[in-house]
Amino acid sequence: MTLQDPDRRDFLYFLGGGALLAGGLGHARAAEARIGRLIIEAQSKSSISQKIDFISGALRGTRYLAYTLIGGPQRTEQFVAREDGFDCVTFCETVLAAARAGSRDSFISALKSIRYHDGVVSWRERNHYFFEWGQHNVENNVCKPIDMAGSIEIEKNVYWHRELGRRRFAIRVIPSAVFLDNKALLAKGDIVGFITRRSNLDYFHVGFVALSGGGELLLRHASQSKGRVLDERMDSFVAANRVRYVTLLRPQEPRAIAGAG
Repeated sequence: MTLQDPDRRDFLYFLGGGALLAGGLGHARAAEARIGRLIIEAQSKSSISQKIDFISGALRGTRYLAYTLIGGPQRTEQFVAREDGFDCVTFCETVLAAARAGSRDSFISALKSIRYHDGVVSWRERNHYFFEWGQHNVENNVCKPIDMAGSIEIEKNVYWHRELGRRRFAIRVIPSAVFLDNKALLAKGDIVGFITRRSNLDYFHVGFVALSGGGELLLRHASQSKGRVLDERMDSFVAANRVRYVTLLRPQEPRAIAGAG
């Protein structure tokens, strides 16, 4: 890969997607059927962590697919979802929305809320940078940040798209060695973001924390280089990509609706 190649792990500006769930296409119906089945099956799990682990595990082997959201500065945004292909962010979004949902309709609502600021389907309300994705999903109580002793604060001055302008982020980050040394503080389904070394971007990749049967720390993610959703050893990924810092978000249980039931 060269820096000129539009690699999804480098450019978290494009936040995946694909066939419209509401449309009449075969992929859309397949998406509804598969995600709907996983939502139902996940109801037997007692926590959001277990639901994420179950759903994300069921999607292993799904192909990597990037640049499929529809919309732009001069193009009307369309809500998009699919289950037959993901990039790293749309994989996390889809699994998180399905784990929070009790039905197809609530899945659609959850996915809009996760992908867009205040759930407003608009190009300018899309969480283009993953820092903003995390910030907004903390604000709406979908996730909470996880810190560790040894964390530091860094600043990122991002400027990937002229229509978005220049943005400066102060990010609380965990050195990779601290992260790997504190497996006991992690939970299945935690969302780990990998900070890029590039000066004009914030992150280069995201995925879920998973554990092997023997307790080995894994990264479950949609991998561009491997071409599919898979598990790989977290320490190997960190070493191969020369990861300096990560951030952690812990998905929160959906709040019960007052008067429900």
